[in-house]
This record gives sequence, structure tokens and C-alpha cells, in this order.
Amino acid sequence: MLRINVVTIFPEFFAEPLSLSIPAKAALAGSVSYHTVNLRDFTYDRHKTVDDTPCGGGPGMVMKPGPFFEAVEFLGATAPIVLLSPRGRRFSHADAVRFAASTELTLLCGHYKDVDERVATHLATEVLSLGDFVLSGGEAAALAIIDATVRLLPGAMSDIESARTDSFYDRGISAPSYTRPVEYRGLRVPDVLIGGDHAKVAAWRDGESLRRTREAEARDREVWTAREAEIAAREAVIAEAERVRAEKAAKKAREKAAKARVRAREAARVAAANAADHDASPDDDEPSL
Repeated sequence: MLRINVVTIFPEFFAEPLSLSIPAKAALAGSVSYHTVNLRDFTYDRHKTVDDTPCGGGPGMVMKPGPFFEAVEFLGATAPIVLLSPRGRRFSHADAVRFAASTELTLLCGHYKDVDERVATHLATEVLSLGDFVLSGGEAAALAIIDATVRLLPGAMSDIESARTDSFYDRGISAPSYTRPVEYRGLRVPDVLIGGDHAKVAAWRDGESLRRTREAEARDREVWTAREAEIAAREAVIAEAERVRAEKAAKKAREKAAKARVRAREAARVAAANAADHDASPDDDEPSL
């Protein structure tokens, strides 16, 4: 059995979704058990505060590390312990397969502006994201990961072969699907799918899968090319700011050194003048004539 722990400030968010459809069938089959933990149970002030202002200033509130650490310790959780964050690596079907083969999975749901970085670096064993966008909290992302994982467990789906023909299951994007009626509002199902030749159907589906996978990869390359250009532009701005800072620091150091030299010359001049005055004055030890 896979045990799924969810650490959240909204445990009620999961109650109904996990009691429906595939997640519920997987639990009924004895393949998974769900355990939600309220992060506020691990606070010690009367307001059950789980967040605080960011160190260094700035907008928003940051979730404190203590409640997360204590909640995970209470669960006795073992890896994988996953923090849901837009900074994380993108969740994939391979992750769902890996989680489904585990005995335990713990999901940490953030909220507010951010989660203290010590949770990511010293508590979570990995950080995952659903994509390049920001949610109000990690709860929706946790539900998506749970659903993608438990549908692969025994008893979750009545037809496991359906899962094996999905996108990303030993392939890229899957071929499109059609059902009856064959014609709807002048829109027909491709003839190959109603001709009864299973070999041609298989070949058509493989071809469509490859075509759509290439299209998706081309879109991804375009997005990443634009992202690389954006990163390069940001790096150039940072490098320019660093160059200006270094020039200012060097100029300040030169000005300080020049002032120090002026002070040193002035001190030497004063010392020389004092010495000259001393040499020009009568020696008190010489007898008067």
C-alpha cells in the first residue's frame, strides 16, 4: 500500500476530491491511504501563526520552517518528501510512476508569498512544480500529483490498458480520440478509424502520436529559446550593474588613497617645518656669551 501524506493549512481542501472517482477507487482497493496533516497543529501561539514577514524586507508573507519540520517529524515520513513550488523541476509521468512504486509519499503545500528556503534545502528531498505559473497554494498541485500517481495503482482503473495508451506512457503525445456519432455537425471521424483495418488504425495512431509530439517539442523549444534570451538579457543587466558598482568602488578607493597621500604629504611638510624651526632655534644647553 502507498501511504500519501499531505501537509497543508487547508486539510479540508482534500476531503471531497479524494473521496471521488479514481483516488477513491484506489483507496477502496487497498492500494493507497491518505493522511492530511494541519500545519497549524504545530504552532505554539494563540493565533496558530504559520507565517512571518520576509527577512530583508519586501512584500508578502513567508511560511515559517518550524511547523513543516515538526509536522514531518510527527509523521515519521521518509523520502520522497516533496515541496510544491514554482521553483521546482517540472513534474512528469516518470515521477508519477516512481511515486506509485514507492511505499510512502509526502507532499508539502506552501501558501502566501513563499516558504522558508530551509524547508526546500534541509527538509524536502525534492522540489516539484506543475509548470511555469503560480498557484494560490500547493494544494491544487498536490491533488494533481496524487491523481497522476494513484491512477497507476492496482484497482484504481478498471481498464489499465487505457492508462498504457495515454500520453507520456512509454511515448510522447498520444493520438487524438474519437467516438460515435461518426458525423456530428458535418464533422467526420477520420475514415481510417471506421474502416475496420486494425493495422492501419495502429499505423495512423503512431503517426499522429509522432506528429503531435514533434509539434509539442517545437513549441517547447520556442518557449525555451525565448526564455534563454530573457535570461541573457537579465544577466546583461546584472553584469552592467556589477560593472558600475565595481567602477564606483574603485573610484572611491582611488579618491580615498589620493586623500591619504595628501594627508601624508601635509604631515611630512609639517614635520619638516617643525624640524627646520627646531634647528634654527638657539640650543638651550649652550652657554650665553
